[in-house]
This record gives sequence, structure tokens and C-alpha cells, in this order.
Amino acid sequence: MRSPVGPLTLVGVDGTLTGLYMNRQRHRPSEDTFGVADPTPFRRVIGQLEEYFAGQRTEFDPPVTMFGTPFQCTVWAALRTIPYGETVSYGELAEHIGRPTAARAVGLANGKNPIGIIVPCHRVVGGNGGLTGYGGGIDRKRWLLDFELGVAQAERKTMY
Repeated sequence: MRSPVGPLTLVGVDGTLTGLYMNRQRHRPSEDTFGVADPTPFRRVIGQLEEYFAGQRTEFDPPVTMFGTPFQCTVWAALRTIPYGETVSYGELAEHIGRPTAARAVGLANGKNPIGIIVPCHRVVGGNGGLTGYGGGIDRKRWLLDFELGVAQAERKTMY
């Protein structure tokens, strides 16, 4: 699908989303592993992503299946708890999962997240708040964070 951050490739198995990849993304599987191009099973996901990019959605709820090590799956589950429009550091995420000395391992798992945007690995930043590596590229990470912050600030203004 098209998006403000470039084309997104959605991948699924047995009715669940297993991948959301950006073009030129690090750790993106080879195109020949994606199978037949058919948007039909992804209508719900596409609709939610369109709402997200329109500033109308802050959470996603499609069924997902994530294939990784137990540690990676723990990190990926923790990513889904980071609130929209906010960031945490790799160290804070490591603390959150009960592995306070594993910030570097958390970073590696974060970088291999197979379902970008929906599992918001872009919300993890360096300990000093700086934008560090992102599989989709730093420019995309900056865009996603700025976009979410802008939407979140606009929502707060309308509440008061």
C-alpha cells in the first residue's frame, strides 16, 4: 500500500499479519518470499493504517503473529505498550521487560521487528533522547515521531 513514508508491504499467514515492511528496510525479507500480491486479506489492516496516517487512529488491533526468539517476542510485545506520541529509551524498555542490563539486546530485537508502525519500534530512542538506528531509516523514524507528536498535541488542545 502507499503511505506518507513510502510503499508498505503487508505479509500474512493464516489470516494474521506477520509482516509490515517499508521499501529499502533493513532486515526486509526477499520479495520472492512474500507470495501472491493480494490486498484482500489486509483490508482491515489497510483501513487502520489509512486512519493512522490521517491522524484518526492511535492504536491498532488486527490479529498479528510474530515469529522470533522468546526474547524478541517479549521486546515486541513491550513495544505495543508504548503510548502513541511518546518515546522510551532502549534502557527504559529493557527495565520494563525485567532485563535492565539488556539495552543493547533490546536494540537488536527492536531492529528486527517484522511489523513496523503497528508494533511501534519507531518510538524507541537513545538514552539521551537522540534518534538512533531504525530499520526503515532515520528520516522515516523522525517523520513518524513528529507526525504522532503533532497529532497528540492537537488532540490535547481540543480537550481543553
